[in-house]
Amino acid sequence: GKMPALKDLIRDIPDFPKPGIIFKDIAPLLQNPEAFRQAVDELVEKHRDHQIDAVVCVEARGFLLGAAVAYKLGAAIVPVRKPGKLPYKTYQATYQLEYGTDTLEIHQDAIAEGDRILVVDDVLATGGTVKAVTELVKRMKGEIVGIVFLIELTFLNGREKLQDYPMSALITF
Repeated sequence: GKMPALKDLIRDIPDFPKPGIIFKDIAPLLQNPEAFRQAVDELVEKHRDHQIDAVVCVEARGFLLGAAVAYKLGAAIVPVRKPGKLPYKTYQATYQLEYGTDTLEIHQDAIAEGDRILVVDDVLATGGTVKAVTELVKRMKGEIVGIVFLIELTFLNGREKLQDYPMSALITF
């Protein structure tokens, strides 16, 4: 039969990770090989001719998409992780959460000056995480060519934090 729309493969999980939150679960999309391939192809499409040197992505679900995107673009893959996970020398960026702060790390040798960077993540919510990623890339003098998300939760206005960059999402809620 006809493949379902990507949006129809995102499952709502109420009260996860805490009461009042509706979590957008991408597992059904990942479990559908044709849908996963389509999503990766669409994430790549805009940037196919942009000579991307590296794809920067955030653990954990960002890795699933970012690795496939990097493979298709013939680019390096640069993981950004929570503190204490990366073994080599790192740079850190700290960002605000609803309550408190969080920190992300990147290896100091992961990006060279002038590298053309595509940032990939699964969901744009408040934009705090990816804003921190852009600050790490800027610190290393990489050039952010674009930022792509599988999903954008438009009601959280995360896009406002990323106005300096070309940004797109495949699915919006």
